[in-house]
Amino acid sequence: AFVMRGAGCTINDMWDSDFDKSVARTKIRPLASGQLSHKQATGFLALQLAGGLGILVSLPHTWYCFQLGAASLPLVVAYPLMKRYTNWPQLVLGMTFNWGAFMGWAATHGSLDANVVGPLYVSGIAWTLV
Repeated sequence: AFVMRGAGCTINDMWDSDFDKSVARTKIRPLASGQLSHKQATGFLALQLAGGLGILVSLPHTWYCFQLGAASLPLVVAYPLMKRYTNWPQLVLGMTFNWGAFMGWAATHGSLDANVVGPLYVSGIAWTLV
């Protein structure tokens, strides 16, 4: 989760670097300030994604966890864009960050039990919104 959250932040900073230059709170970020190039950020993102993949394939029930982890990638990519299209970007953030509920259960049991994991996932999303 830590590595993939970092990847989401990197994607966000890459996509928003032009906007970030104009905002006092974000203009000192490495890409917005010019301390890092987009090529360097892309390399760092590749390292983060490789690290995430390494962790993912080290989980028990590898194939099941790999499929479930890969299913989260659209959320990881979509979250940084949500602030442009909705007033509820934190909802997508909650959906993304709390995907770990599915991953933890799948790594332990090799399956998903929606009756157990579903309420945990939804409550995690609600907590993110609060």
